Amino acid sequence: MSAVSDRLPTFPWDKLEPYKKTAAAHPDGIVDLSVGTPVDPVPELIQKALIDAADSPGYPTVWGTPALRDAITGWVERRLGAREVTHRHVLPIVGSKELVAWLPTQLGLGPGDRVAYPRLAYPTYEVGARLARAGYEVYDTETFAAGAAGPDLDPRGLKLLWLNSPSNPTGKVLSKRELTRIVAWAREHGVLVFSDECYLELGWEAEPVSVLHPDVNGGSYDGLVAVHSLSKRSNLAGYRAAFLAGDPAVLAPLLEIRKHGGMMTSAPTQAAVVAALGDDEHVRVQRERYAARRAALRTALEDHGFRIEHSEASLYLWATRDESCWSTVAHLAERGVLVAPGDFYGEAGARHVRVAFTATDERVRAAVERLA
Repeated sequence: MSAVSDRLPTFPWDKLEPYKKTAAAHPDGIVDLSVGTPVDPVPELIQKALIDAADSPGYPTVWGTPALRDAITGWVERRLGAREVTHRHVLPIVGSKELVAWLPTQLGLGPGDRVAYPRLAYPTYEVGARLARAGYEVYDTETFAAGAAGPDLDPRGLKLLWLNSPSNPTGKVLSKRELTRIVAWAREHGVLVFSDECYLELGWEAEPVSVLHPDVNGGSYDGLVAVHSLSKRSNLAGYRAAFLAGDPAVLAPLLEIRKHGGMMTSAPTQAAVVAALGDDEHVRVQRERYAARRAALRTALEDHGFRIEHSEASLYLWATRDESCWSTVAHLAERGVLVAPGDFYGEAGARHVRVAFTATDERVRAAVERLA
């Protein structure tokens, strides 16, 4: 059996530890803006739903309760503009990272198959391909924006194309026109599209659109699956709550595989998701919190000499001082502020850093003062 180190890249966050120690030595403590983990309370109505379902001695089902599937289909139609979504079009998952890491394996991909993802992207897309021992490569979505016929990809052997809009790390949002072109290209070449849309409800200077919208897919879900998470929009990262929506021909075999693997969301979490998807008010309140933190950090960074690129959505500011990302990380760590180096997300990020605005109001104020 091959060693783990032969199959997987070095875990990138380990490289950040020395800078974290530097930032933690600040007299007023560290301001950690390196990760996008929620820090605000879980809304009370969601906590109540979880507690009310705490007496759940039996095994939950992988497909979820009918109430959960109703909640997902209703949200997909109401929020994404999708049409005629049935229970066959949805599938609960145990957090979106689990799905990203194991999807190529669950799809049966392996040597000779290829997975493609954006050139600046969440590292787990590569990890998923490696776990399946499939090939992997990056592509540039900007070719579609320029009116090109397709990405710089050879479709032969390409089995899975990842989209990520809004993007982690850049916050870039793909337009309806770009999404339509990508979907058309993938269908022409028989390539399955999975669209990671976990930040879709966090648009600031653009309105993100799902691949499930009929203006994008022409009213057909063939070859398309969207990935959604409640970690960001409802502060449920600790609940591991997410779901898929799209082509039933793709979801049905995934459901069977996940049944065999016992990949089931806990019953209390399923009840919590029903409550979360049925309430839009807590999402509005959380958006207002993030909007205020984002505005404060953006102004402070720009006044400090940074340039902000993209960042029209998501929970991050994609910032540069036109120097090595590690020089920027060191510069900010000396001021007690920890950020993520851009090269964690691909070579194209070597001169940028990702700044999360998921810290508390007090820590954000501390960062603003230090940058001043």
